[in-house]
Amino acid sequence: MRRGPGERRSRLRGTPGLAALLARWLLCISGLFLCVSVCEAFNLDVENPAVYSGPNGSYFGYAVDFYLADSASVVIGAPKANTKQAQVTEGGSVFYCPWSLSQADCHTIDFDTEGDRTVLLNDTEHQVDFKSHQWFGATVRSHGDTILAFHNFTKFVEYAPCRTEISDAVGQGYCQGGFSADFTTDGRVVLGGPGSYFWQGQVITAAKEDIIKAYYPGFFMQSVEGQIQTRQVKAEHDDSYQGYSIAVGEFSGDQVEGKMADLLVGAPMFMVRGSDGRLEEMGRVYVYLQRGPGNLELHLPYLTGSQVYGRFGSTIAPLGDLNQDGFNDVAISCPFGGEDRQGLVYIYNGYSEGLREKPSQVITGQWAAGAIPASFGFALRGAKDLDMNGYPDLIVGAFGVNKAVLYRSRPIVNTSASLTVHPTMINPEEKNCMVTNGNTSIPVSCVNLSFCISADGKHLPDILDFQVEVQLDSNKHKQKGAVWRALFLDSQQPLLQRSVSVRHGERVCHNTKIYLRDEKDFRDKLSSIYVALNFSLDPKAAADSHGLRPILNYQTTNVIEQKAQILLDCGEDNICVPDLKLEVHGNRKEVYLGDDNSLTLTFNAKNEGEGGAYEAELYVVLPPEADYSGIARNNELTCSYDTENQTRYLSCDLGNPMKAGTSLWAGLRFTVPRLKDTHTTVQFELQIRSKNENNSHSEVVPHKLEVVVQAEVILQGVSRPDKVFFPPANWKVTKNYDAEQDVGPAVEHIYELVNNGPSRISHTLLELRCPLSVQGQTLLYPLEFSIKGPINCTADGSMNHLRLKVSVSQSQIRPTSDNRHLPLSCSNTECWALQCTVGLLEKGTTAILKVRSRIWAETFTEHYVLECLARYSVEKMPYAILPRNAPSGHKKVVTPVVWNKPDIENSVPLWIIILAILAGLLLLALLIYVLYKFGFFKRSLPYGTAMEKAQLKPQAASEA
Repeated sequence: MRRGPGERRSRLRGTPGLAALLARWLLCISGLFLCVSVCEAFNLDVENPAVYSGPNGSYFGYAVDFYLADSASVVIGAPKANTKQAQVTEGGSVFYCPWSLSQADCHTIDFDTEGDRTVLLNDTEHQVDFKSHQWFGATVRSHGDTILAFHNFTKFVEYAPCRTEISDAVGQGYCQGGFSADFTTDGRVVLGGPGSYFWQGQVITAAKEDIIKAYYPGFFMQSVEGQIQTRQVKAEHDDSYQGYSIAVGEFSGDQVEGKMADLLVGAPMFMVRGSDGRLEEMGRVYVYLQRGPGNLELHLPYLTGSQVYGRFGSTIAPLGDLNQDGFNDVAISCPFGGEDRQGLVYIYNGYSEGLREKPSQVITGQWAAGAIPASFGFALRGAKDLDMNGYPDLIVGAFGVNKAVLYRSRPIVNTSASLTVHPTMINPEEKNCMVTNGNTSIPVSCVNLSFCISADGKHLPDILDFQVEVQLDSNKHKQKGAVWRALFLDSQQPLLQRSVSVRHGERVCHNTKIYLRDEKDFRDKLSSIYVALNFSLDPKAAADSHGLRPILNYQTTNVIEQKAQILLDCGEDNICVPDLKLEVHGNRKEVYLGDDNSLTLTFNAKNEGEGGAYEAELYVVLPPEADYSGIARNNELTCSYDTENQTRYLSCDLGNPMKAGTSLWAGLRFTVPRLKDTHTTVQFELQIRSKNENNSHSEVVPHKLEVVVQAEVILQGVSRPDKVFFPPANWKVTKNYDAEQDVGPAVEHIYELVNNGPSRISHTLLELRCPLSVQGQTLLYPLEFSIKGPINCTADGSMNHLRLKVSVSQSQIRPTSDNRHLPLSCSNTECWALQCTVGLLEKGTTAILKVRSRIWAETFTEHYVLECLARYSVEKMPYAILPRNAPSGHKKVVTPVVWNKPDIENSVPLWIIILAILAGLLLLALLIYVLYKFGFFKRSLPYGTAMEKAQLKPQAASEA
């Protein structure tokens, strides 16, 4: 026991009579490792904590407590520390650590300097003490000027409420009663039994005086008079280890006479079913509020951890009224939480109904887990004001790294602020202020702005410094490309920043003016101009006498907003109500697969309402198949093309405002080149949009186009030569046909199938039929065919059935003008046929068929015309959409056979030709002579008759 600084070493060395002092001591079982970084900060100062370090491996920080007898200090247990005791290993120690702003070092309290004691019995020395590994300092408590450290007892009272008839796991066989313990303010003992009821856990409480009174050495004491304990319930999870930690205190605003303190019970192994259905160990703390004497009520919602295997609820420490709001607060540890398992400590604030569900502050350990976890938060101790600044402080132990950290509470500032804009309606026509632009003064519309701020709180300095920021058009700074519509008159900027000093308990105000920019500088005239006031304590302000800077109450609103409106020509209520109408007309109703499909949409936009439509735009949603090309009419129209969420749209400015009675005609050009056969239609959606609150949009006008499959297919044919003359030159009748020349003159037919599009064709049938014989006489002897392009043909047995030798050269026959022909076609002759299939033909591609034959000369004695007929039909097109009409057609190719007279009968003698030439020359000479005689070759003068010439002469000098 400690009576004064000078007596500390001698008085704390002995151990007798410790049990009799239980009534004066608070039980402390805390081993929390605390760190210096922070997730969320309220008034525990995490920037400048006091960090105490002990010997390596000593578990320094396993137990912690305040010691405020004569000076501000803390005591810290190190149960594995080596001491000066002879032949004692890891006897354990308690360290005394005085606190000051300069942070003094810790030193050992010499409770016991002797080694193991022995006694002599029957001439034999017996050891009575076993101090090695005794874990002295695992529990440390202070009360007034007394410090209690365990484990070296001389007198004790046993209280074992878990020794009952139900001694198996289902009951209290593994209760572990006393694993956690605490005293209430009225002296009741509260024990946690985390192993009861299949590790569901339980809490047991009894009065300290009743326990001492009922104890008798040598007898097991199962219960005492007035004992209260929780019973087995249908728990959510039986292995939650409920009761591992407990804490008592008043955590609600109820002030019931004679009521017990409220109770917090930790279940660090409580499991929650995750999103994948698997159980995850999160930890939970149950809050039991005393609504009356003996009336424990479970408070909802529970406090549940968020870190898997973090062991949330391992330690619970009452903090007192940390934020000075009239309700007690609590710290709960999660010693293995955090990204690196460095440990977390959660601060929960109290209110009238218990504890708030969300923590106001989360302190994160800075020492990552190594071979031994840092165990940050395993020991906690609070509710004492170490620096006497009016706010309780917190000690956190981290025995895994042999450290303890002291966090002091910062004074809390409660603020009240106001923001006023007057008048709230800005009239652009009333320009009663002036702004300077160079040497020019410009009249502007302006209004008054003022803000006030006051501050109060407990244990604050006389003057508080604030940083105040006023943002005009505050919602615009988040918008890309936005323009601020209002500026401060003094600075012509949208932001005002001021340093304001406020005396504790007083109110300070500031007045200024703001003005509206020229309406040409911005588009948005409808939405409110929001003015935001934001204030904070000056971070550069000096610390108080305790070395701490005040902090704003996190429950105080430090952002205040007001708004102003621009006066519009919309009546007394300043609300414009347009009536927007839209008509759309297109220059086509169909689009074709394979085509670019140029399209013009003409629209008529009207406002038939009584008010203007502000920031009115024509909004056009383009289908994925279409592209925007430009404006077709009305060059004053401006449009922008953009993409949002993979939707391409076009917006065209219709006026700001689009006044009542407006009727606007314009046209837009598009192309639709990316058509697919998965949709039978494509659709444009057009709408007039404005920023008005009422009737801001017109109805959506869809313009739908049907997707059509269409191909223009042409079959062309030609005969080479176009006529065949008989009798063939150098041809003689023969009985044996060996070569193709023996048959007769050659003729070739060429057929070309052309797809002019726009759509493709994938399968076409082409059939060719030509005369073969008549009455047993051969007409046209087919020799061979050739193809070009995606075409395949098969012929019947008539193709060169005599196996004649095919020649490459062909004779040319001169034409004649005789047109008396007799037709020979498949209608009056036997024909041979050629069947062809044509594959895929893109737009603009062709398939060519060439057929070479010989005319059977012996058969022809008159003028004939050989007629070949080719037919085609498109059977398939490569689309899911069927064509309206499948293309088909035919082509007739004719080859006239003409008989001529012998060439000698038609020849002209040479002398006649010479005589005709001489006669022509003589006639030409005679004609030239006659024209010469008539003066045809004499050139006329440029002027007229002699009289005309006389009139052109100049007058005499005398007449001048």
